[in-house]
Amino acid sequence: MPLALLALAIGAFGIGTTEFVIMGLLPGIAADYGVSIPTAGLLVTGYALGVVVGAPLLTVLGNKVSRKRMLMVLMGLFVVGNLLSALAPSFGVMLTGRVVASLAHGSFFGIGSVVAAGLVAPDKKAGAIATMFTGLTLANVVGVPLGTFIGQAIGWRTTFAVVAALGVVGLLGIARLVPAMPRPAGARLRGELKAFRNPQVLLAMAMTVLGFGGVFAAITYIAPMMTEIAGYSEGAVTWLLVLFGTGMFLGNLLGGRFADRALMPLLYTTLGGLAVVLALFTVTAHDKVLAALSILLVGALGFATVPPLQKRVLDQAHGAPTLASAVNIGAFNLGNALAAWLGGLVIAAGFGYTAPNWVGAILAAAALGLALWSAALERRAPAAGADAPEAVDARVPTPVHH
Repeated sequence: MPLALLALAIGAFGIGTTEFVIMGLLPGIAADYGVSIPTAGLLVTGYALGVVVGAPLLTVLGNKVSRKRMLMVLMGLFVVGNLLSALAPSFGVMLTGRVVASLAHGSFFGIGSVVAAGLVAPDKKAGAIATMFTGLTLANVVGVPLGTFIGQAIGWRTTFAVVAALGVVGLLGIARLVPAMPRPAGARLRGELKAFRNPQVLLAMAMTVLGFGGVFAAITYIAPMMTEIAGYSEGAVTWLLVLFGTGMFLGNLLGGRFADRALMPLLYTTLGGLAVVLALFTVTAHDKVLAALSILLVGALGFATVPPLQKRVLDQAHGAPTLASAVNIGAFNLGNALAAWLGGLVIAAGFGYTAPNWVGAILAAAALGLALWSAALERRAPAAGADAPEAVDARVPTPVHH
């Protein structure tokens, strides 16, 4: 594998770290700015909404310049956003920094995947893309717990400064190692948007929003839930996030292995299991061992939905895989934003720190319902086509009578 993939993996590692590390730092940030935990949760919501907007917008704009230059611009945005967060004198500036950093997220993974695939022989494309995404996976196993530890030991500002430094390393690596690539032919936006008229594309993206939203409803408030309800110390949150990252890693492997073999049955299993585990988490959160097991399962079941949902979108969006891929990354983050906001609402309403788990269970159950509906529509479509005389006779010339 070429060294250029290492630069892309470092960028992915930094982006994954800054997205998820905020959960372990929420109590400290809230205390420093004198805001409530639900208000601090807007840092998760704001980042997620920035990805929703930035992913399709910057992907389309990226067609106007070379891919290498666009990747450098995206990493530059990432560095600026994290430096702004590290130095923010007020909560509003901190939120602005999070949004600026988030704009790079979706497009980096969308364009980076194309670049990674173009660096190797055709029979190694999947491995190259997987190598880049290894950075994101490792971020959840190593970067997030380490960033949480640094934030609790030295201060959360240091965490964001370190992440910004990672972004600089990624930027320099891209500049030095990624070869110059020609500007891609301008995509026809009208043609790209036609794919979104397919109800199956919209259903798949809705499943993405609700399914992964179920994970974030619980994990956004994992720090106060574990310290206030389960009885863990603040320092233990770091290792609980390692456990969550391990679950994500294992779930991603599971989803990637079985998505090609039995995509819809896999979705039924993972979404149904996620809904059950999240519902039980409202009870298991009161016990240290069961709480830790629940965190592992939420990570595993939640991330096991990612490969099949991404593949589902790409399978259905035949004419617009690039834009659809970027929009689906935005859909994951829209779910994150929705879940973080709803979780904050139920906490602010006085239902306690375990209440977001119920929110997550309902979202996951709704995603399961959409999966069943999508499959039912798919089963009806071929049957309807077979029953229609036009479908059979369309290729038979119609006799002309004079």
